[in-house]
Amino acid sequence: MSTLAASAIRRIATPLTVLRTLRFSSAAHPPWSDDAANGGTSLTKLFNPTEEHVALRQMVRSFTEREVEPQALEYNRSETFNLPLFRKFGSANGLGILGLTVPEQYGGAGFINATAVAIVHEELSYSDPALCLSYLAHSVLLCNNLAVNGSHDQVRKLLSTAPCLSQIGGMCMSEPNAGTDVLGMKSNAVYDSARDGFLLNGTKGTLTGKETGDLFLVYARTGEKRSDITQFIVEGGTDGFSVGQKISDKLGMRASPTAELVFENVFLLASTHVVGEVNGATLCMMRNLEIERVALAAMAIGIARRSLDEMVAYSSNRPAFGKPNLFAFGQIQKHIAESYAEYMAGKCYLYGVTNGLDLSTHGNGLDADGVKLYCAQMAKNVADRAIQVMGGYGYVGEYNVERLWRDAKLLEIGGGTNESHHKNMVRDLSKSGSKLE
Repeated sequence: MSTLAASAIRRIATPLTVLRTLRFSSAAHPPWSDDAANGGTSLTKLFNPTEEHVALRQMVRSFTEREVEPQALEYNRSETFNLPLFRKFGSANGLGILGLTVPEQYGGAGFINATAVAIVHEELSYSDPALCLSYLAHSVLLCNNLAVNGSHDQVRKLLSTAPCLSQIGGMCMSEPNAGTDVLGMKSNAVYDSARDGFLLNGTKGTLTGKETGDLFLVYARTGEKRSDITQFIVEGGTDGFSVGQKISDKLGMRASPTAELVFENVFLLASTHVVGEVNGATLCMMRNLEIERVALAAMAIGIARRSLDEMVAYSSNRPAFGKPNLFAFGQIQKHIAESYAEYMAGKCYLYGVTNGLDLSTHGNGLDADGVKLYCAQMAKNVADRAIQVMGGYGYVGEYNVERLWRDAKLLEIGGGTNESHHKNMVRDLSKSGSKLE
């Protein structure tokens, strides 16, 4: 059992109930919102396969209710990043989950499995998908990537600080003219034999915990072939590395900063700043994309669960046409029932994938693509239904679901567009040569 899990089990003496907004009656508390607390069902075992996972879910849910929920609306409205709260993800007195999948010997939490990743992202996104997105950039795109692909010395040096949040960072892959076509990137690194290092030039777009950032993994072209990509470590303050324009006025995920990063003749020593093999980073990229897509699917599950909770709670307290609530009306029944069925289908797909996913492997793209494709669209649809059920209230920021709807849209774009998932999945299915089980 990891140190984090043991600590969580000690701290959590009783099952937790899901966060309810003060304006709604707790009598409408729906059973699907407390998966960690319900015991004995096969679905509960699917969503929380071990005692450690139960403890992790309860710990993150409790923290989210206490710390994340109260600030979400304010930081969304102001389009600012809550850095003090984010630091609690990594501090010894907080959650200690920024290095969730990093081995304990390097200062991480030691949850080296995809199910733990899904649990944390689901629970955080229930209240604040934008803050969770910044968490994903640091914990999955930076820490997990480096833990899996970096050398012992790189992991020991860099991840001894990143999980405890001495440094905040992310990963740089997309460019202004290379999004889905990621191998069409123009950023390049040219080898300088005299200094045994590379000169990096280019512009990247990135999500990070703050506009500057301290530590990044950067993909750049290093050869003539389309797949000749190398991954580099770039630290904040390095000569030639600067922050370009901050991207503001986004549709959603407004509390998660987005900015351009500019690299102008940034010198990177080959012996310390190259991650993996030169020209060999395409494999690293694809491997980490799989767990990124799983994490984004988990965020979609959190958004859908919250939207469903809000929909049911509102319906239970809204009188109309002489009825004490909205449950007697067929149109509302359709919205709620279809949302629940789709949410549960997505959640079962997600945890069915994560329970069998090895973070050190690759070639799991079919279901990594598939679960994100389904869950992202499902979350947006459930949030849309929640707005419809709540009418004018659903259109107002105070009632949360309009923010969730806006945040959900990014999940159909980031980490791979829906269209890229279609292409990848059909390619993989056409190559399988066997019937589905």
